[in-house]
Amino acid sequence: MRKQIVAGNWKMNCDLAETEALLNALKSQIIPESTQVMVAPPYTNLQHAFQSVKDHPITVAAQNMHQAENGAYTGEVSAAMLKSVGIKHVILGHSERRAYFGENNALLAEKVATALRHDMTVIFCFGEELTDRQHGREFDVVKDQLKHGIFQISENDWKQVILAYEPVWAIGTGETASPEQAQEMHAFIRRTIAEHFSEATAKEVSILYGGSVKPGNATEIFGKEDVDGGLIGGASLDAESFMAIVNAFK
Repeated sequence: MRKQIVAGNWKMNCDLAETEALLNALKSQIIPESTQVMVAPPYTNLQHAFQSVKDHPITVAAQNMHQAENGAYTGEVSAAMLKSVGIKHVILGHSERRAYFGENNALLAEKVATALRHDMTVIFCFGEELTDRQHGREFDVVKDQLKHGIFQISENDWKQVILAYEPVWAIGTGETASPEQAQEMHAFIRRTIAEHFSEATAKEVSILYGGSVKPGNATEIFGKEDVDGGLIGGASLDAESFMAIVNAFK
């Protein structure tokens, strides 16, 4: 039985005081046992966040990490550094990392390999841009990102992978893929995994949808057969909105 997951990506938001306030608001809520809830604060607040929720059913994830073990990479953070402060989950391949920082499939494959080598759980992001969908290339783009970004892993490694399909045209734009579009792509992703690995692996991996998920549309999106939750951006910065999404599963 694959997990229902709602992960909040805080991006470059929340200083220490704001982080503490948001975490306290979340901790005051009842987390459904059937849903894994994650938050991904900025690097500077990861240790504080981990300590704050270590006795609470909220998982803290990093928003990114470097592929090297260590070295002269000013400003970067390694897998070992993350694990040393209690972090065992990391988001890799977010569209903003691809667009603004030039991360490509080859680099992300290295990052995935490093994270798995350190026994971390990877939340691997991918998705097409608006021009890709307008020209009917969305399935080819997604397949290529999977094939060259994460399909180098072993079948056993999938136990430590969560996928997050995020159509770039729906991130922070207010636009959202329809529930039918999300289901169509998630079903395609699952078939693609089955073709390259096995039907069993495809059935077990959780595939999240990311792209302007809000309390008003979460129930319909999460109600689709192959949508296992969401990677939430802006709505995760408000505890009430985020918890409404967490509780949106039927």
